[in-house]
Amino acid sequence: MSDKKFRSGFVAILGRPNVGKSSLMNRFVGEKVAIISNHPQTTRNKLLGVSTGRSGPTGDDWQIVFVDTPGLHKPRTKLGEYMMKSANDAREGVDAVLCVVDGQHIGAGDMAVMQDIAKMNCPKFLAVNKIDIVPEEKLFPQLARLHDCGFDQIVSTSARTGENVELLLKLLIEAMPEGPKYFPDDMITDQPERVMCAEIIREKALRNLRDEVPHGVGVEMLQIQKISDTLTEIHANIYCEKASHKSIIIGKQGSMLRTIGSEARADIERLLGTKVNLKLWVKVREDWRNRAGDLRALGYEE
Repeated sequence: MSDKKFRSGFVAILGRPNVGKSSLMNRFVGEKVAIISNHPQTTRNKLLGVSTGRSGPTGDDWQIVFVDTPGLHKPRTKLGEYMMKSANDAREGVDAVLCVVDGQHIGAGDMAVMQDIAKMNCPKFLAVNKIDIVPEEKLFPQLARLHDCGFDQIVSTSARTGENVELLLKLLIEAMPEGPKYFPDDMITDQPERVMCAEIIREKALRNLRDEVPHGVGVEMLQIQKISDTLTEIHANIYCEKASHKSIIIGKQGSMLRTIGSEARADIERLLGTKVNLKLWVKVREDWRNRAGDLRALGYEE
């Protein structure tokens, strides 16, 4: 009789905005389940990413459900308050926590987050990320000052190149208790296609727009209709907060909106496995990040 066990659990990924939490989760899962950009606060909702494997470091089969969270920050809008509630709720009932900091600069805000996480009663891991762009003479002194922060393990990583990500995953697997398989082997996220399509459109907007526009961009899915086995039609609104932002999003003779649509269409076709007819409209909704009805329409309210 085999004494092999199944290890499983939930790991919350926490940290300040733009430190690479979503990029690390995508690496763990092996697929892009969370959108990424260079803009802080790209992640707005709690998001599950599922990684399942056989014969892990303990010899047991395993499954980790990663809980990606919005970056911890001081909220200035109702959307920001929702994001912080989502991040804090993710701490409840997890089997381990992974705190992520940017190795380029570990500031007072990061230290405050680490001190808070160190109080949690579960295995705690710290990923010092983006080491591919941090000189060693700058990285090593920062690592030295972190050893007394209350974490079980500290791993320097690069989500972009994958450096030390497998080592970090191995440590997380070892920390998982014996438990059930929560999701089927082929399931990598809990997000429905509707939400993932909206997030893909928002990602392409974030990547192409000027710095002053992205925080005020939201995507409302109006319709996803499967026309045939090979064609899906999608209608969506892109929200912005000012008429001047609308003209930027549309671009000269519609050039920017076409770019956003073209890039989003390519990713959505890979996601759905069909050709996609994507129709986008740009709508001005002043101060939508503080309006409960608009937040609900975009999926940011409970």
